[in-house]
Order: sequence, then C-alpha cells, then structure tokens
Amino acid sequence: MGSVQFVNALSRMKFDNTFNPYANRCKLYDLDDAPNRRAKLLCAILNAAVDSEIDAIWIGRDLGHRGGRRTGLALTDDHHLYAHAQRWGISVERSTKGKVVAERTAAIIWSVLSNIQMPIFLWNVFPLHPHELNEPFSNRSHNARERRAGEELLSQLINLLEPRRLIAVGNVAEQTARRLAGRHEVIKLRHPSYGGQNLFLHQVKELYGVPDTAHEKFL
Repeated sequence: MGSVQFVNALSRMKFDNTFNPYANRCKLYDLDDAPNRRAKLLCAILNAAVDSEIDAIWIGRDLGHRGGRRTGLALTDDHHLYAHAQRWGISVERSTKGKVVAERTAAIIWSVLSNIQMPIFLWNVFPLHPHELNEPFSNRSHNARERRAGEELLSQLINLLEPRRLIAVGNVAEQTARRLAGRHEVIKLRHPSYGGQNLFLHQVKELYGVPDTAHEKFL
C-alpha cells in the first residue's frame, strides 16, 4: 500500500458519531474544500516520510475536536500546523476559517518536537475524531470496533514507513503498539494530559536529549 492508497482507505473510514477530516466538512469552521486539503496534505507528508529514515512513529489515542479534527494531523492544532508541514518541507494553508484554535496536548507535544531534529511521524490508534452523540465538538474514547479498524490501518502505516521504533503516548497507545510492534522497539511515554505534563517532558528529555529550556505557554 502506497501513500495515495493509504489516504484513500482512510478517507473511506466511517463510523457513527465520528468526524473523518479527510471526507467530512464541518459546516461551521471548514472551508469548502477542507476535506480535500487535509487529504492532500497528509498524502504529501506521507510521501516525504517514505523517503526518510523514520526514527519513530509517535502514537496518540484519537483526534481531538480542537486539534486533528481541524488540521487532519495527529497531535497537531492550528497553532502548529505550519511547523508540522515545514518539518517535511511542505507548504500549507489552513483548512479552517475564523480564529486559530489551540489544543493543550498539541502545545505540549510541539514544545518538545521543536527541539528534535529526527524524522518523527505523528499518528493515532484511531485516526478519526470520535465524539458524543449529537455533540460534534466533544471528545470521547474510541470503542473496540473503531480500535480494530484503526489498528489495521496503523499496521499498514508501520509497514509503509518502517520506523526504527514506536513511541506510545499513553496507555491505550501502548497496548496497540505492543500488539502491532513485531520486531520494532516500543517505548511508552506518559500522556501529557491530566497531570502528566511534567513526567512526559522528563521522559522525552531522557529519550531525545531535549534541553530543559524546551517549553511553551500551555493553553
């Protein structure tokens, strides 16, 4: 499976009470061609990643309504969209309109990524935005059926990128990473939300030698 086939398969994923940013358009915040923009951006990043020696795939849980739902990129909000694309030598324009929206988890993740030069690909166990019934701007954990579909796609991604290791951000990601790891090393990081920020930053410092000065105003 190549990059185009991967993104096409992702675009076809559909579950109740989920938002697929590569196929669905938010009537409130998305530009008219937002799904196509997000799909093309992800495909371009994948193409660049395939040509790189990937240190790791960092795996989160699922897309959030303030982050990946809008950008189509895991662990990335509007504030860090340009930094994400620039890491892969790609120019990008927002898929959304109105004010720039921040996500706390993305802010913490990118406070350390900005100090790491190694090629790192960001992904999630479940690559869509799961939300509560009739509450499209809420977040919920994906269910078992959604996880199985996400793991199938993640397995394809691992085969496509052939990373040196898998970095699991949180317990859910660790469980999935260990199921799919094969010969790949799995390293677990504390998820930075719910009081885990300091431990996460310490673990990344130990793993990548990120300087103590790596910080950001977390919103």
